[in-house]
Amino acid sequence: MKAVVFHGPGEKAWEEVPEPKIVEPGDAIVRVDTTTICGTDLHILKGDVPAVTDGRILGHEGVGTVEEVGSGVSTIQPGDRVLISCISACGRCRYCRVGAYGQCRNEGGWILGHLIDGTQAEYVRLPYADTSTYKVPEGVPDEALLMLSDILPTGYEVGVLNGKVQPGDTVAVVGAGPIGLSVILGAQLFSPQHIIAIDLADSRLEAAKQFGATEVINNSDTDPLPRIQELTDGLGVDVAIEAVGIPATFELCTRLIRPGGRVANVGVHGEPATFHLEDLWIRNVTVTTGLVDTYSTPTLLRLIEAGKLDAAKFVTHRFKMSEFMEAYDTFSRAGETGALKVVVTRD
Repeated sequence: MKAVVFHGPGEKAWEEVPEPKIVEPGDAIVRVDTTTICGTDLHILKGDVPAVTDGRILGHEGVGTVEEVGSGVSTIQPGDRVLISCISACGRCRYCRVGAYGQCRNEGGWILGHLIDGTQAEYVRLPYADTSTYKVPEGVPDEALLMLSDILPTGYEVGVLNGKVQPGDTVAVVGAGPIGLSVILGAQLFSPQHIIAIDLADSRLEAAKQFGATEVINNSDTDPLPRIQELTDGLGVDVAIEAVGIPATFELCTRLIRPGGRVANVGVHGEPATFHLEDLWIRNVTVTTGLVDTYSTPTLLRLIEAGKLDAAKFVTHRFKMSEFMEAYDTFSRAGETGALKVVVTRD
């Protein structure tokens, strides 16, 4: 089969690799029908995730068809179409038993495209298949389901829920890429007064308006703080959500927050950020971090089925698997191409 293989920072290739095989009784082999590229994949290619080693197949999102299951799998069978979760959950360890699947202690958590081979391939091996897949419901297109593999639960759990967005809040979302847009979409479920999107690219700010931002600020040459203070009677925002993963955006969030406010960091950071504890401690600011657990996936899936969340509108570009390198180029130059999510399907 063919797959996108990581060969060190800045190096990847669409190349021939062996097909995966069942290793453990809880495994499933899934034919990947639809997959995508995540901002985390770009962080890996920058060298921000050193645990990813030469030869690893990238990708942790997908929708596919079950080809084979191990003897311990009971909830899916060959022929079933499934949503692949970016988080693999054993379902038994102390973290999985409280829904913190991202911290699974039995070699689960975020492993696809990280510690084991991932979904940017024609076939993928899925450990803990019973607790790490969801059957595809009737009438929901793959492109919408694909957003539930990672970005929608990530934005909702690590941004909106960790940030404790409440009715009437003013929320700043720093970074209007796919994760930031997921935060904007999820925040609207809690009726905030203002959702302010901050980004360097006008194309992404325009997308943020379409996703529900009530105010947008291009901070390429403008300090957002004066406008934030104008909107909040000088206090600052109730919730600031970091959705990029670089020091400057985290530090901006800590400048925008009001006393007693909450900073929720969602972005994947590859280098240290300055944490101005000398300024924040006296203002009762709460800072949260997190890897997605995907405990919200069933809820978000019901909202998509009911038409309450329009997940398919993330998709801006479509490619075949044989065009994977072109898909990466388009996604990596999102400021120029306007890419939000690229969808890659079998040839």
